[in-house]
Amino acid sequence: MKVETFQAMGAVPVKDGIVFSMERKNNEEASLLLYKKGSKEVIQEIPFPATNTIGDIVCVKAEKIASARYEYNFCIDGKVTLDPYAKVLIGTGKFGEEHPEGHEVRCAMIAGNYDWEDDRKPQIAYEDAVMYSFHVRGFTKQRYSGVRHKGTFLGITEKAEYFKELGINQIKLMPAYEFAEMESVKTHARYRKEEELPKRLNYWGYTKAFHFAPKRAYAATKDPVREFKDMVKTMHRLGIEVLMEFYFPEGCSPRYITECLQYWVQEYHVDGFHVRGVQGICNLMATDPLFADTKLLNIYFPVEEIYGKKNLPKKRMVAECNDGFMIDVRRFLKGDEESLKAFAERMRRNPKGSGLINYIASHDGFTLCDLVSYEERHNEDNGEQNRDGRVQNYSWNCGEEGKSRKKKILELRNRQMKNAWCMLLLSAGTPMILAGDEFCNSQLGNNNPYCLDNEISWLDWKGYKSGNSEMFRFVKDLIAFRKKHKILHMGQELSMTDSLSCGFPGISYHSSSAWYGELDGQNRKIGVMYCGKYADEDELIYIAYNMHWMEHTFALPALPGGYRWNVALDTSEGILEEDKWRLLPDSRQVQVSSRTVIVLIGRKHKDVKESNRTLHNHHKA
Repeated sequence: MKVETFQAMGAVPVKDGIVFSMERKNNEEASLLLYKKGSKEVIQEIPFPATNTIGDIVCVKAEKIASARYEYNFCIDGKVTLDPYAKVLIGTGKFGEEHPEGHEVRCAMIAGNYDWEDDRKPQIAYEDAVMYSFHVRGFTKQRYSGVRHKGTFLGITEKAEYFKELGINQIKLMPAYEFAEMESVKTHARYRKEEELPKRLNYWGYTKAFHFAPKRAYAATKDPVREFKDMVKTMHRLGIEVLMEFYFPEGCSPRYITECLQYWVQEYHVDGFHVRGVQGICNLMATDPLFADTKLLNIYFPVEEIYGKKNLPKKRMVAECNDGFMIDVRRFLKGDEESLKAFAERMRRNPKGSGLINYIASHDGFTLCDLVSYEERHNEDNGEQNRDGRVQNYSWNCGEEGKSRKKKILELRNRQMKNAWCMLLLSAGTPMILAGDEFCNSQLGNNNPYCLDNEISWLDWKGYKSGNSEMFRFVKDLIAFRKKHKILHMGQELSMTDSLSCGFPGISYHSSSAWYGELDGQNRKIGVMYCGKYADEDELIYIAYNMHWMEHTFALPALPGGYRWNVALDTSEGILEEDKWRLLPDSRQVQVSSRTVIVLIGRKHKDVKESNRTLHNHHKA
């Protein structure tokens, strides 16, 4: 053993050995424990010399040992302790079991080099992204998932073509690092010691963790490092970005957080992070050159404070991700009073300097199917007397709580889900899909299955293969429709003025009267028109949202000569193939049934006599 200068926290291989560094507070006695690979027996204990310190950091060099042949732990005041900077953990391979203490779980280093071949990050702009969020285990654990390696990183790799078919180009993983899934349950018995408290599963993983190591229980093979890298490389080849959620509890140092995320960028080629828990650190990371091409998601970014009002970046790498869009859209979807104005603002919002992640369902609430099937949470299986989870869900069961066999209720629920998909996928910002919503996955009304590792929290792939495949096709086609029409996913907020002097603003609101949105509190309908000229397209798109329980007539703006309105989508029917679009008989108005969305395309029509007016010189009627 030799005293060595500090390299980096954790274990760092050097030319003739490995340098180990750790944080030691209050002059605790600390030593390094070395094990032969695969053995629980300590073969050498090396004290950290008190003379080799930098602040509270102590380091020591173990000479002439190879990282591939040894495992290690630290010992602090006689207690065996894992390295918080460990890159690999050994002995944590079974999900749902409490990590044993002592020598059962050990730290290891990454052995060997990985061939990334020609891997390159897709670098997808927020406005062009369609995000898909899921739990690694729950995504493919169910027996009908159609993969061999269920509940693993390899299972995600097997689903790569599924993402591509649906139109997904970003996936976001809930915690996929080594978190301690068995937690102590707080009780009123104050005399109990921590180790005596009953344990409960934390299925989601928003808890204390070893953030540098991929979760071994999520690996189908004995090598979670390689399996995760293979997954990332496969996604990148298909043009799909990989983002990860990280939960850092209060007390995590900024240094630890930034070093952790830098490591995942460099070692695993991860494209971005959704940081939860500790606040403020993302504001600092936003200007860190090491994260210049890494996406950062957080509740809110004060971009003018971060970058300066005159220096907002043209390339947006940070993005807001909060419940604002979800709440306002849910209220409008179910027809609440005073919800229209907020919806109109949400679907248009597209801030400068920051991306915007929109969603209608997330892991900590109702799925989309449950949103239209339940008005109350049904969390009895969680063991907390149905007192946990969100109280206010802004949901409507369409007339019957839970499962139903009534045809009218089922039809209404189906239409409401399609309405929700239109609101999400036809709004500005990045749409984030909760995995399984595309085939009506249900959690049976449980809006907080944080502690369940069973059929409730796993995706029910039977829906994809059976009766709900029609919803999958609808979502797939709607994503394709969004991608085809650039005006629906611009890199900046559309103006409500005619800045191009083409006769139309980029976006405009309409209702019973053209050019007047009627955003008062009693109204539950709105027409939104987009002028494709602002995206170098020669079409107009008119979306009629009627969330009222009555049919309504929407007035349509006059089109340029030679143009006609075509019905491209009706949520009471579905998305029509382009060669089956129906010409609207009356170009001045359209009838929209109750709780229905209709999408019209205004384009030149071969059977209409051309005039000298075009989309580029038309003036509003």
